[in-house]
Amino acid sequence: MSGLTPTIATEQVPDSPHFRHLSTIAGIRVDLRYASGDNFVGRDLYSPLDCAWLHREAAAAIERTVAWLAARRPDHTLLILDALRPHRVQEQLWDALAGTELRMYLADPVRGSIHSYGMAVDVTIVDGAGRELDMGTGFDDMSERSHPALEAELLARGALTPGQVANRQLLRDAMFQAGFVGINSEWWHFDCGDRAVVRATFTRVL
Repeated sequence: MSGLTPTIATEQVPDSPHFRHLSTIAGIRVDLRYASGDNFVGRDLYSPLDCAWLHREAAAAIERTVAWLAARRPDHTLLILDALRPHRVQEQLWDALAGTELRMYLADPVRGSIHSYGMAVDVTIVDGAGRELDMGTGFDDMSERSHPALEAELLARGALTPGQVANRQLLRDAMFQAGFVGINSEWWHFDCGDRAVVRATFTRVL
């Protein structure tokens, strides 16, 4: 099925009606970590590409998240850490973890990351002072403490605090009600819709 998936180059995204720039979404903050050295590879993987894009369906879902958060925590703001991730960058990330068990935290480029369709986001929340809420780990922390599926166990043995779990739950509540789906291994990652459908029918950005 993947062989039939339509593709476009990242450079063509601005001319595509299927994508929206993050600057068109009101009420968010943006700090794309792969457009800086603040990531597990330690270098900018995006420049000169502009990767501040999402598929229009995911962008609309982010707007629903923003509205929900504004109604309940008006002093809190959604912070986008990663959005559209070109397939060529996914390959670089995969190669950076060659020979390690950490590849479990990445989608195999052969299958394709949902980020490469503009249908996944990595997000957190900042408070009124602009500080990221304490989620127990930072973004891209490749350890069991990042796993939502293990939170009850981590909480029971003191590896996470009730406040950290509550912050994660706030993020999930905001994202889930907008139609996003979380994953078991990363508290910051959310897919918009069903992965199989996205891979089969949406345009992959190369």
